[in-house]
Amino acid sequence: MKKSAYLLLCFVFLLGFGNSSLVFAANKTHVETLKNTKKCPRCNLSSANLTNARLVRANLRGADLSRAKLRGANLRGADLRGCNLTRAELRRANLRGARMSGANLANANLRGANLRGADLRGAELSGADFKGANLKGAKLDGARGANLDGAIR
Repeated sequence: MKKSAYLLLCFVFLLGFGNSSLVFAANKTHVETLKNTKKCPRCNLSSANLTNARLVRANLRGADLSRAKLRGANLRGADLRGCNLTRAELRRANLRGARMSGANLANANLRGANLRGADLRGAELSGADFKGANLKGAKLDGARGANLDGAIR
C-alpha cells in the first residue's frame, strides 16, 4: 500500500511540475498589457511568443523574459535593465540603443541582432551567441562571460 501511494504521489508531482511549460509560462494578462501599452515592468513574460513584436521604447525593466521568442522584434530604445533574458530567442532583433544594464542574457541567441549603442554594462553574457550581431558603440563595461566571436564591433 505504501509503495502505490508513493508512486501515485510521484506521478502527481511529475504531472504538475515535470512540464516546463507549466512552470515557465507567460502570464497572458502581462502579454496583452505589453502589446497594448508597451509597458510591463517586472512582468512574467517567460516563454512568451513576441516574434516580430513592435516594442520601440517599451518599459520592460526587471521583467522575466527567459525563453521568450523575440526573433525579429523591434526593441529599439527599450528599457530592459535587470531583465531575465536567459535562453531568449533574440535573433535579428533590433536592440539599438536598448538599456540592458544588469540584464541576464546567459545562453541567449542574439545572432544578427542590432545592438548598436546598447548599454550592456554589468550584464551576464555567458553562453550568449553574438555571431553577426552589431555591437558598434555598445557599452560592455563590467559585462561577464562575454564571448563576442563573430560579432561586429
